[in-house]
Amino acid sequence: MVPVQATTTSASGSMNGGASAITGLILAGGRGSRLGGQDKGLLPYRGRPLVEWVLAGLKPQVRAILISANRNLAAYTRYGYPVLPDTLADYPGPLAGIREGLKAASTSWLLAVPCDVPHLPADCAARLLRAALAQHAQVAYARAAGDSHYAVLLMQRSLAAALEAYLQAGGRSVHGFAIRQAALAVDFDDAQAFANLNTPQDLGMPP
Repeated sequence: MVPVQATTTSASGSMNGGASAITGLILAGGRGSRLGGQDKGLLPYRGRPLVEWVLAGLKPQVRAILISANRNLAAYTRYGYPVLPDTLADYPGPLAGIREGLKAASTSWLLAVPCDVPHLPADCAARLLRAALAQHAQVAYARAAGDSHYAVLLMQRSLAAALEAYLQAGGRSVHGFAIRQAALAVDFDDAQAFANLNTPQDLGMPP
């Protein structure tokens, strides 16, 4: 995987339609195992649910938004965006949500973002797309301070068949799939922008 230093560009982008070429997918379909099984996207963070933070940050960057969720579907639906439950059984992980997102997206690119990154950079989508186009990559992901954030993943919708084959063969790792596609690592300066909130303490809740 070839690293690239991201450069600043506008959220709308200037290459291949920029934001108009991207559908955003919020991954909120996990089990919340590190939070006692709670639905992480609906947990409060600084006065509002995590998913609202991610929606607010992602909306200006993309043409359309989808939400991957497997519980509390009515709660997610009230935000006004399509909600996509997994159609693969037994919570096989974020790739199952990405699979549904690729099937539902009408744009040429899909940007998957976890529901627990409330401080997503305002130009995340444009920078990933700019780097991917410059390097002729079909998949790009965020990296900051040496840490790879594979779940912040931009990929071409044309990879739906490749992802399906990977899942049917038993693959479940976002990292593993990204490697198979020679994914491009795009370096960002602010490591805290991609910090996952995984514990009650992270969310400012009692332990």
